[in-house]
Amino acid sequence: WAAVLHHLRREAPLTQARAEASMTMATDQEFPQQVAVAMPLRGWALAASGHGEEGIAQIRQGLAAYRATGATRDRPEHLALLAEVSAQVGQTTEGLEALAEALTSVAESGVPWWEAELHRRRGAMLVIQTRPDTVQAETCFQHALATARRQEAKSLELCAAMSLSRLWQQQGK
Repeated sequence: WAAVLHHLRREAPLTQARAEASMTMATDQEFPQQVAVAMPLRGWALAASGHGEEGIAQIRQGLAAYRATGATRDRPEHLALLAEVSAQVGQTTEGLEALAEALTSVAESGVPWWEAELHRRRGAMLVIQTRPDTVQAETCFQHALATARRQEAKSLELCAAMSLSRLWQQQGK
């Protein structure tokens, strides 16, 4: 959980250190699901430290390992990490595909806590692609905002509101 907290705070070195510690302990104790949960976080940290391709490979490896355990709860979050890192290395199409899969995974997992953030990230990615789709991005931000409000998730609501306001600012609204 410390790795997740550091990731949410955008602290790459601490995320990597905690993820690696978790992977070591989980490997020693033979907890393959926990190893698989930590791998995408380590991948995100690698990418945030300038090792984008290595980070993507680590996230994909974690996704495969997590799927092999039969677990589904954290899959949307892991796919969101893949989308973020894909965007960092200029692969927005792959990032949008990962987010589409993540939104499908939210429905399958029955754990909607990451749904608002997935819509927000999709909107953000639509804005930065080669041919920005600001109309669809605004729809995504509005959906993220409504979802966060419905879930009473104040931090996710704030993130969605800030993304929407940045888009409107760019449009002169």
